[in-house]
Amino acid sequence: MSEIKKINESAAQTAEKAAEAAEPTADTAEDKSATAGDVGVYTHTFKKPFEYEGKKYEKVTFDFERLTGRDMVTIEAEMQSNNEYAIAPEISRSFQSKMAAKAAGIGSDVLEAMPLNDFNRITNACRSFLIDSGY
Repeated sequence: MSEIKKINESAAQTAEKAAEAAEPTADTAEDKSATAGDVGVYTHTFKKPFEYEGKKYEKVTFDFERLTGRDMVTIEAEMQSNNEYAIAPEISRSFQSKMAAKAAGIGSDVLEAMPLNDFNRITNACRSFLIDSGY
């Protein structure tokens, strides 16, 4: 009988550890907000405030749903004027950074100066929006 009790206790501990591992941390919860079904608006919270040209950023909200076709054409024209071309915007980090900046109402230079980890999370949210919107 004690062997069955040990097996049950071991199984319970294993299940408890698996449940703890499955709980989202602050990092994974943020990632999920960028890849969940509703990616039209993404709010990025910096682990450490980001400062650029005297302005401090702790949180930035990217409202991709407010963008229009004209915004997309403007981004393409801006890139072309700099001899940049986005054959596939859903895989072009340059296009995504410009689109995300437009969605947040900040300059693309601000976004491109962000730490790589933050830049990647933001451009991934943009890519998710492009894919979800049928691009």
